[in-house]
Amino acid sequence: MQVYISADMEGTAGVTGWVMTNPGEHDYELARRLMAAEVNAAIEGAFLGGATTVVVNDSHDGMRNLPLDQIDPRALVLSGSPKLGSMVEGLTDAFDLMFCTGYHAMAGSPSTLAHTYNLTVQQVEISGRKVGELGLNAYWAATFGVPVALVTGDDVLEAETEALLPWSRYAQVKEARGRYASLSRSAEAARAAIRQAAEMAVREHSAMKQLPPPENPELKIRFTNPGQAQTASICPGAERLDALTVRFGHSDYREVYRAFRTMVTLASGQS
Repeated sequence: MQVYISADMEGTAGVTGWVMTNPGEHDYELARRLMAAEVNAAIEGAFLGGATTVVVNDSHDGMRNLPLDQIDPRALVLSGSPKLGSMVEGLTDAFDLMFCTGYHAMAGSPSTLAHTYNLTVQQVEISGRKVGELGLNAYWAATFGVPVALVTGDDVLEAETEALLPWSRYAQVKEARGRYASLSRSAEAARAAIRQAAEMAVREHSAMKQLPPPENPELKIRFTNPGQAQTASICPGAERLDALTVRFGHSDYREVYRAFRTMVTLASGQS
């Protein structure tokens, strides 16, 4: 039983501001320790449930957040950027389950630190369905036949998860009380909830389902300003629909995901 963990930071218990999530800023070192502890809880739970291999992909910001000397030695850690697959780099059909730890809800939601990849993005749709990072990455996993079995984060993301992935186990570690505020469980209680949910996710692996990838998926991204949309439309195959919205369609979702990453990267250069 091989488990893949995509580990973000903003959904970690106690993390409430960009000053905690940006390297070099106030309380970043605290946030990365909290992130690592929650990842360890997921790793421990996975092995308790019967996993034989766990690979963790550091999926936050520059993707160099997890201190290797603090990570469960049974796991392998993929770190650094850029990675072609970004938050899902290294995920293949060799894995049986995917966990998403420390995740946050989509841009425009009332989740603490809500966004979708970065602050250039107002909204993302896949074939008419609004999605955030969880949905984008779950569709990628589905192309390999890998179900998302565990998600951790706040109560807003829990509702998003229930609508998108109703079979997944969820560990709620905090309640959103504003964009930069949350009511968090203690670090110890958050880890206990994640450990238990991870163990049950592996034990219940046969009940987990993959998110069906849409046929001929269509991506729409609404950016924050027209300059970002204009720059994103440089991406081959992209079509600018209006001042803020860019469309991309393809028969292969992996190409759609790559186009999303390309357009957001291009748009990031326009403030």
